[in-house]
Amino acid sequence: MINNKLKSKKYLFLIKVLSFFALFLFWEIVSLISNQNTFPSIINVLKTLLIEISDGELFFHLGMTLYRVFISFIIAMLVGIFVGILMGNYRRFDAFLDSWNILFLNIPALVLIILSYIWFGLTEIAAIIAVSLNKIPNVIVTIREGAKSIDRNLLQVALIYKVSKTKKFFVFYLPQLYPYIIAAARGGIALIWKIVLVVELLGRSNGVGFKIHEFFQFFDIKSILAYTIAFVVVMIFLELFFLKPLENYARKWRI
Repeated sequence: MINNKLKSKKYLFLIKVLSFFALFLFWEIVSLISNQNTFPSIINVLKTLLIEISDGELFFHLGMTLYRVFISFIIAMLVGIFVGILMGNYRRFDAFLDSWNILFLNIPALVLIILSYIWFGLTEIAAIIAVSLNKIPNVIVTIREGAKSIDRNLLQVALIYKVSKTKKFFVFYLPQLYPYIIAAARGGIALIWKIVLVVELLGRSNGVGFKIHEFFQFFDIKSILAYTIAFVVVMIFLELFFLKPLENYARKWRI
C-alpha cells in the first residue's frame, strides 16, 4: 500500500516535470518563429535575470515589493478575520455591515488605488491602504461563512467544563476556523501581490511594479519577463513552504 502511494507521488511529480519542460519547449519554438525583441527565448530571459541579480538591483526592488505584500497581507487578514468572526456570530452586526462589504467587493481595484493616492498622497501609507482595502472584503466573506458553520456542540462542551473564555476561543473555536483562514490566506496572497504591482506602477518609485513600468517605456521585454519570473518564483516558494504546510496542519486538525 505504501509502495503504491510512493509510486503514485513519483508519477505525479514526473508529470509536473514533463509539463514544465513542455512549456519550455513550446516557448522556445514560438520564440524561434517570432521576433526576438517582442518574444525573447527563455534562455535570453534567464541571462538577463542573472545580470539583474549580479547588479543587486533586483533584490532591492523585490524586497520592497515583498515588504508591501507582507504588510498589506497582515493588515487584511487581521481586520478580515476580526470583522468576519463578528459578522458570522452576530446577526445585527452582519446585517449592518453586509451592504458595506458588498460595496467594497464590487469597487474595481484600480479605483481604490487611485482614490487612495488622491486622498493620502503618493505615500507608502496610501499604497498599503489601497492594497489592504482590496483584500479585506474577500477575507471577511470567507471567515464569516466559516464562523456560521462552527460546531456549537464543541462550545457547549467547553461551557459545561467551565473553560475560560480565552481557552474556549483559542482551543475550541479558532481551530474550527483554520481551514477558512488558510483558504483566505492562499487566495489573499495571490490577489495582493498582483495589486501591489499595480500600486507600484501607478505611484511608487521602487518595487517590481515600478521596474516593469520602467522597462515597458523602453519596450525591454527580456527585463520585464526576468523580473516577473523572479517574483513568481518567490511567491511559489512562499506557497510551497509556508501556506501549504499551514493547510496540511489545518486538515490534520479536522481529521
